[in-house]
Amino acid sequence: MLNSEAKLNAKMFHKSVEQSPTRNGYGEGVVVAGEADPNVVVLCADLTESTRSQDFAEKFPDRFIEIGVAEQNLAAIAAGLGISGKVPFISSYATFSPGRNWEQIRTTIAYNDSNVKIVGSHTGVSVGPDGATHQATEDMAIMRTMPNMRVFSPCDAIEAKKMTEAVAQLWGPCYIRFAREKSPVFTTEETPFRPGRAEIFWSADKPEVAVIGCGPLVHNALLAAKDLAKDVKVMVINSHTIKPLDEHLLLEVIKKCGAVVTVEEHQVKGGLGGAIAELVAREHPVPIEFVGMQDTFGETGKPEELIEKYGMGVESIKKAIKKVAKRK
Repeated sequence: MLNSEAKLNAKMFHKSVEQSPTRNGYGEGVVVAGEADPNVVVLCADLTESTRSQDFAEKFPDRFIEIGVAEQNLAAIAAGLGISGKVPFISSYATFSPGRNWEQIRTTIAYNDSNVKIVGSHTGVSVGPDGATHQATEDMAIMRTMPNMRVFSPCDAIEAKKMTEAVAQLWGPCYIRFAREKSPVFTTEETPFRPGRAEIFWSADKPEVAVIGCGPLVHNALLAAKDLAKDVKVMVINSHTIKPLDEHLLLEVIKKCGAVVTVEEHQVKGGLGGAIAELVAREHPVPIEFVGMQDTFGETGKPEELIEKYGMGVESIKKAIKKVAKRK
């Protein structure tokens, strides 16, 4: 059943549920952050509209810097601003930042603990027709391994807005991944959110499987839990913070359920699945199944078709839940 304490959208399972890309939440949140703190600045690499940085640029033109197609400069300039009292947000497609400029992020931002917020847009195969070159499915892995770096993946546009506002107040390097395609808005303004803290969205008496997800696919996980309510008792956890994990809550849920399925629109190696596997192996070994990209690149197609083809749809999640339950 839905966890009433999560205060989720009552229409979340209806076809009429509002749809909005998580990148829109970033665009709204960074404006609010800019209103609250005059030190917030935004830098972009020729993708102002696509990354939803245009509203900030229009409202605060003196605090917006267009770098052009130069992602390495984007990171290096932001690093200097970050150690000079500013709170820079740098935005581009995630394949370019943190993809193309990973070394500059590592050496100038993370190594110096510079107060830079890295915004990677157009993540996952739901980018759709842009194809594999623009579908970032490795970004959480390459950022999660970096010292001093926090990593976040919001489940919908409302959480994305909250997350953007929150990281503006955190000291130190942060990476947030956003999606291009619209997805269900199933949280509300009242849904609890705190960086570093996972939330229980679906609960059950005597649960058998913990489904731990991040990003818009959390909605698919909830649909799977609803469909299986009479067959397998499931808990669904929104682990929006990939680093640092909320180890206390996650271990509590893992011990209670005794089996885990991870769900992410990312390579299962190195992302949320990898992080949960490390936690499970170290603290409380249990059977685990991974829903996500299985060591493959994406391709051009419609977002919903690609999610299904690469095994991240509702039926695939249900199959993983049933499989891991039998392994207990």
